Amino acid sequence: MPASPIRKLVPFSEAAKKMGRKVYHLNIGQPDIETPEVVRSKMKELDLKVVEYSNSDGIAAYRQGLAGYYQSKSIDITPEQIMVTTGGSEALVFAFMTCFNPGDEIIIPEPFYANYNGFAVMAGVKVIPVMSHIETGFALPAIEAFEQLITDRTKGILICNPGNPTGYLYSSSELEQLRDIAVKHDLYLMADEVYREFAYDGATPHSIMNLSGLDEHAIMIDSVSKRYSMCGARIGALITRNKTVMSAAMKFAQARLSPPTFGQMASLYALETPQSYFDGVVEEYVERRDILIDGLNTIPGVICPKPKGAFYCIAELPIDDSDKFCQWMLESFEHNNQTVMMAPATGFYSNPEPGRKQVRLAYVLNQESLRNAVEVLRAALKVYPGRTI
Repeated sequence: MPASPIRKLVPFSEAAKKMGRKVYHLNIGQPDIETPEVVRSKMKELDLKVVEYSNSDGIAAYRQGLAGYYQSKSIDITPEQIMVTTGGSEALVFAFMTCFNPGDEIIIPEPFYANYNGFAVMAGVKVIPVMSHIETGFALPAIEAFEQLITDRTKGILICNPGNPTGYLYSSSELEQLRDIAVKHDLYLMADEVYREFAYDGATPHSIMNLSGLDEHAIMIDSVSKRYSMCGARIGALITRNKTVMSAAMKFAQARLSPPTFGQMASLYALETPQSYFDGVVEEYVERRDILIDGLNTIPGVICPKPKGAFYCIAELPIDDSDKFCQWMLESFEHNNQTVMMAPATGFYSNPEPGRKQVRLAYVLNQESLRNAVEVLRAALKVYPGRTI
């Protein structure tokens, strides 16, 4: 199993804190946005005499409510097409274990969410990367690049939309190209859509579940973690209209008995969150994005495309090695007794080399903290021993 680039530097950040340094955590997508008030108040009032197992596919009332949520987003899904999982992570593991056999291949545009590597290892699946580039803002690679990678072992394509770690938001035409290649080669098209609520500058997120002709091919992954700032609830969902896939995934769901009861109740209450909550959150993230990305691009030698979704960015820095740099920031550097924790982008590629000069940053902190973090990085890059330009 590969180490998480998001969490592997935690011992160094803890050591920095023990020295009295302020550490700005831009390494992990843990928002400081408050969980909706309706969730917090109703969980306080929850009176369960027995914390029971739920059905393996989740509490019926929650699946019914979740189907209603998708309907409100013009995604035609029924409760029977939803399996509640222990986070989006378990949904991805179930999808991999259900749809692939050991030795099968899945094509994923890179850089991609680091844990996809781990899920693939668990399922014995080989990740075949197709490179996207910072110069295009990490847009979908040419469809010909996908075609060249397809073999008799290829069984699926996975995307994250909006993207982690890039923040790229796929257009409807890009998704239609993926639909066509999935149908042509009889592949599963999996989409991690957990950041659906976070689209900026008037952009509209498009779901693979709305693509025609994909009923047997499309598998959507979802989660409440980021939508409601409820990462610790550990509730996700596996959504598909393919009855055979859902039936097979149920065997894995039964093996782990059920998703967590308290998390499901919190998620059920979260469905009552008013639209004003999301409007305020999106407005806040746009301001945070602009502070971080615009600030980074004023630092000599830094390149950082402006994302249209999620709350991450990939920045290219004038450094020799992102793993060394991120550790050095925590271990050896401080500016006004402050430092920044980032995720080296080497862990977001199947081969670490393309990420050697890149870091992923999450703009999940308040605006003042982000401004301070930019200035810390500016100061650090002036004195880093491995600066390249």
